[in-house]
Amino acid sequence: MQELDLFEDELIAQYRRHPVLANIALLPDEDFAAILLQRRFLSLAFTPAYDLAIDLLRDEEGLRIARVILREEYPGGDGDRRSHREDMTADMYRLGVSREALVHTRPTPATKRVIDATFDLIADAGTHEDSDLRVLSILRFWGEILVSVEYGRLWERMEPVLTQDGSRFYYLHHLHDAKGEALATADLLATGHADRLATRVARFLGDGGEGAADSFREVERRSLQIKVDFYDQFLPALERVGI
Repeated sequence: MQELDLFEDELIAQYRRHPVLANIALLPDEDFAAILLQRRFLSLAFTPAYDLAIDLLRDEEGLRIARVILREEYPGGDGDRRSHREDMTADMYRLGVSREALVHTRPTPATKRVIDATFDLIADAGTHEDSDLRVLSILRFWGEILVSVEYGRLWERMEPVLTQDGSRFYYLHHLHDAKGEALATADLLATGHADRLATRVARFLGDGGEGAADSFREVERRSLQIKVDFYDQFLPALERVGI
């Protein structure tokens, strides 16, 4: 299990070093806004991706964890509280993104490909004998850990404007979605989504031997590539400022 943690930590470090994320503070405001506007479409796809994963899961404990995480996206049952997507939009407005830009922005071809690839990754995971391990690993790594990494990088640019107390979405997700524990020591009582999912992932890894470890590595590599493909579309913005 320790070897898989080291493997995962290296993927996390690779993502943190992506040129766009590593240099986010140096981009002009219009390029940063473009990233947020395109990233919004990935956030809009988050809940249907979780719904697809729930359709494919057979592990009852894993299902319960996924259902709880999905329901947390829509707090309150009386319509008096904003969804996480609404919180994201509120943060974007405070960062200077205009409603006009939000209304008129459409997903780029690259963003569409990334969304399609995400659903393909989850759907393909459901076809394998070890589908529960694969699906839960994707939810944990693609949906939680890597999100925490990128929001942590974006926060370097946002903090002077939003502050930790003022952000209703980005900073809270950076904290709440992070990998807090190693796979072997994750606890169901953990408050973070990644660590809750890790309890089931670790169980399947422990029961599945080297074949399970290979599946884990495969879906994490593919998850990372999807995330990298999204940010690669913004590499020309770095070239324009001489980075």
